[in-house]
Parts: sequence; C-alpha cells; structure tokens
Amino acid sequence: MKARALVAWNVRRIRVDRGIPQEQLAYDAGIDRSYMSGLERQSENPTIDLLDRLAETLGVQLSEFFLQPPKGATTPKTLPKGRKPIRPNSKKK
Repeated sequence: MKARALVAWNVRRIRVDRGIPQEQLAYDAGIDRSYMSGLERQSENPTIDLLDRLAETLGVQLSEFFLQPPKGATTPKTLPKGRKPIRPNSKKK
C-alpha cells in the first residue's frame, strides 16, 4: 500500500472508531472539511505538520497513521449521516 493510501486508511479508521464526524475532526484540527475529505480519498497530499496536528487532535502517535492494515481488512465504514432517528418511546416536547 502506498504511503498516501496508508495515511488515508488509518486517519479514517481512527476517526470512525472514535465516532468523530469528518467535519468535526477538520474543525478541531483547523483545516477545511473538503480538504479532510480529500485526504481520506487520497486526492490530497498532507504535510508532516498537518499529520502532526491530526495526530494530536485524535490523541494518537504520528506513527499510527503508518500502520499496515491486517490482511483482509476492509475499508472503515462511514458514520451515519444526518440526524439520529427519534426512538418510538421518546417523548417530544
């Protein structure tokens, strides 16, 4: 796996595992959401300074972005979009 793909895969994996929306991670790291999206789609080439900020924001070591995925690992799923559905037993006010 090439370095850009490896970083993209790991950033997305960590973000999704923690339940952080892409927009929130971008805001917390001080970057544009569309750039964050491009990073995860491998169309952007992040600087080491940006990777350092993302690692700090996610609370991981920079080296986490360069871990090889296990054989047979699937691409991390996306988080559900939109508002959470109202549960049938919840009361509206």
